[in-house]
Amino acid sequence: MFIDRVVLDLHAGKGGNGVVAWIRAKFIPKGGPCGGNGGRGGSVTIVADSQVYSLEYYRNRRILKAENGQPGASNSRQGRKGKSLILKVPCGTLVKNSVTGEVLHDFTEDKEEWVICKGGKGGRGNETFKTPTHQAPNVCTEGAAGEEIQVELELKLIADVGLVGFPNAGKSTLISALAHVKVKIAPYPFTTLQPNIGFIKRDDLTRIYIADIPGIIEGAHRNRGLGFEFLRHIERTKLLLFVLDASGIDGRTPADDFRVLRNELSTYNPELLERSYFVVLNKTDAEESAENIAQFHKEFPIDPSLVFEISALTGAGVKELEKGLFSGVKTEEVMPSLEPAQQFEEMQPYEETQQFPEDNGNS
Repeated sequence: MFIDRVVLDLHAGKGGNGVVAWIRAKFIPKGGPCGGNGGRGGSVTIVADSQVYSLEYYRNRRILKAENGQPGASNSRQGRKGKSLILKVPCGTLVKNSVTGEVLHDFTEDKEEWVICKGGKGGRGNETFKTPTHQAPNVCTEGAAGEEIQVELELKLIADVGLVGFPNAGKSTLISALAHVKVKIAPYPFTTLQPNIGFIKRDDLTRIYIADIPGIIEGAHRNRGLGFEFLRHIERTKLLLFVLDASGIDGRTPADDFRVLRNELSTYNPELLERSYFVVLNKTDAEESAENIAQFHKEFPIDPSLVFEISALTGAGVKELEKGLFSGVKTEEVMPSLEPAQQFEEMQPYEETQQFPEDNGNS
């Protein structure tokens, strides 16, 4: 299941307590204090990982705690530090204060780290209170509490191209033809219920990431259909790809769809209309498409270099669209070692460095 929003309660570890202890060695009368300090509590660190694609792992994990520091011991021994807690999240994750909505951090780079909760400082043992005038202190302090915070993690996919279109416009078929991603394809609306991401690559190993989101319908800003739930995933894209059904099989023309889509995007975020865009007139293999395409060009005299007439089902015009995408998006990233098809799957983005003793059967 693809999860792009979770709320977590994060707790850093408490510092270990200091202790009161005395030197009990033979032939050392009035040996003096030797109580050690407590160890520092473990911190909570969030790390962006390009191999993690969803927040699925945190779906049923609300409270996450780092390990507490261990108390000090005699012979001036300091307590062990608590193990830190490392939370792995996808690139493009926003960390927000769940109460105020303030954005605390934006993870955009792979391996980016941020310590969100620092562990508490360990308490002082009685040895640290020894002075020339007070050589037998009988006092120690408790460890400080670790930091706590409730945050909301919100994922915004980082892709170069975002597919925008009505349900059943052929977006899933198109991303499957371009990026060879195995997605669910069926002849009914709202086949895509969660975002898909794939990429196309060139001979120089550069790649373009493409994000496919569930279809948008008229009135989405009034929470019709799936509403704007997934539109955040195209906010970071460099180029928008409007996929229009040229066949008019659902009783709409591509000109009507284009007008509605632009209006819905403007309602959600007017800045999206300032992005570079291409228009894809899909399903040109249908007989009714020629008349609808002519009407579209009449109502929207767009630069012909920005309009592609294709059939994602038969593959007609797909190669020309692929070349257009490479010219419209500058690619600078060299291909890392990832699988060629990227569906969102459940990963293991949670790494707990705490270790527990093995059960030796004596318990």
